[in-house]
Amino acid sequence: QVQLVESGGGLAQPGGSLRLSCATSGFAFNYYALGWFRQAPGKEREEVSCISSTDGSTYYADSVKGRFTIPRDNAKNTVYLQMNSLKPGDTAVYYCAAGSVWGPADRLCTSDDMNYWGKGTLVTVSS
Repeated sequence: QVQLVESGGGLAQPGGSLRLSCATSGFAFNYYALGWFRQAPGKEREEVSCISSTDGSTYYADSVKGRFTIPRDNAKNTVYLQMNSLKPGDTAVYYCAAGSVWGPADRLCTSDDMNYWGKGTLVTVSS
């Protein structure tokens, strides 16, 4: 049974940091691209960041570039999203996803590329 379980969401102040974790099981983690997506209230889901299984390359949306990073730990079947310098515009439900796609991360970071999804964790950035 495939499972992706996000944790680490919560309330943060502008300028603060949070680290999201996504613990996975039930599929060959090392061979899957991994991504984080988010959906803000009243908006469509958008890609945030992805990491390739092929070459370890990463992709970041322009809105988070320079502030977020997406390390993966293949030994723990876990992917993280380190979020620094948080802004109120980062408020959203964050979803972890995995896709059996290969190649550079900037070519596979779309919802359509993902096969498995977590249930999401809420991040609220507010003073």
